[in-house]
Amino acid sequence: MERAAILPSVNQNYLLCPSRAFSTRLHSSTRNLSPPSFASIKHSSSSVSSNGGISLTRCNAVSSNSSSTLVTELADIDWDTVGFGLKPADYMYVMKCNIDGEFSKGELQRFGNIEISPSAGVLNYGQGLFEGLKAYRKKDGNNILLFRPEENAKRMRNGAERMCMPAPTVEQFVEAVTETVLANKRWVPPPGKGSLYVRPLLMGTGAVLGLAPAPEYTFIIYVSPVGNYFKEGVAPINLIVENEFHRATPGGTGGVKTIGNYAAVLKAQSIAKAKGYSDVLYLDCIYKRYLEEVSSCNIFIVKDNVISTPEIKGTILPGITRKSMIDVARTQGFQVEERNVTVDELLEADEVFCTGTAVVVSPVGSVTYKGKRVSYGEGTFGTVSKQLYTVLTSLQMGLIEDNMKWTVNLS
Repeated sequence: MERAAILPSVNQNYLLCPSRAFSTRLHSSTRNLSPPSFASIKHSSSSVSSNGGISLTRCNAVSSNSSSTLVTELADIDWDTVGFGLKPADYMYVMKCNIDGEFSKGELQRFGNIEISPSAGVLNYGQGLFEGLKAYRKKDGNNILLFRPEENAKRMRNGAERMCMPAPTVEQFVEAVTETVLANKRWVPPPGKGSLYVRPLLMGTGAVLGLAPAPEYTFIIYVSPVGNYFKEGVAPINLIVENEFHRATPGGTGGVKTIGNYAAVLKAQSIAKAKGYSDVLYLDCIYKRYLEEVSSCNIFIVKDNVISTPEIKGTILPGITRKSMIDVARTQGFQVEERNVTVDELLEADEVFCTGTAVVVSPVGSVTYKGKRVSYGEGTFGTVSKQLYTVLTSLQMGLIEDNMKWTVNLS
């Protein structure tokens, strides 16, 4: 992909520009920040293909100006106090698509607010998708690892097809993520202090009035440093099984990462939290007895060392951490079943845990169903979930050899 200059002039007809107020604040706090070096991706024998396919061969991205102290220095913040909340970094990536469905070359811009037409498709009809992935700084302090970015790219493409949207190719997506992470390299936390959360967005920014796909689309990536999820020690979550609200229906959009899926769970989640629960576990909407997922996590149960999780059939999100956990569990010798899992099996399980990008693995401390509360474990990880959490996070952070060929090394 051809590289663009930093801070180009922005065409106001595209309804996207950095906020003047934010830019002023950003320049004053990063006045010594020079334009970031761009990444060149070195592929081995096979590589990401422009049509959306990808091989298992990994790629290494190398900074074109690795000697720059601005690239290697860390942001001057207290990394021990960084939580899981938005802390804007320096740059965001912007790429646009016109009515012919072809994306133009992307560019890095200062992070800031955007302007958008009130009649944009994303605002009026919810035509939008997002992804989430992380970048980790390796223990050498300089190299950075991305975890399975091509999986996020493929999931966004699948979602875009369902939502009648064009999407970047896998190659465009991975290269955009690479450039954005390297441009914000100083915001990647020190080893063991957290990760850089990467949020790609795809939205219909073209103006529409009648119900129809938007005529123009914008792909944005922004990042934020986040601390370790279990900074104060493991805190198992307490779930309530939801009987009235449903997250998805067969034939709907429950299996894609569209923005509307998340707004729809806020009501049930708010009610649950007001009652002291951590989150909601949803059941299928037809029989109301099969597990689906938590608001933003996939669910697993363990019984007699057999791991079971609801199968992917269009009503739950095909989580990338879920997929990785299944593969890791099988390499560790566990039997893993993807099938219908009943709420009765949940109540009789030895262990229960959730998976997601933010938390990676979260143990479930209790489940409440129709007034009956069942507890698991001793306020920490179960034996199985602890083993899998350790292996998966060690892979993500480069602490063990990546025999799965999942990580992309940025140096």
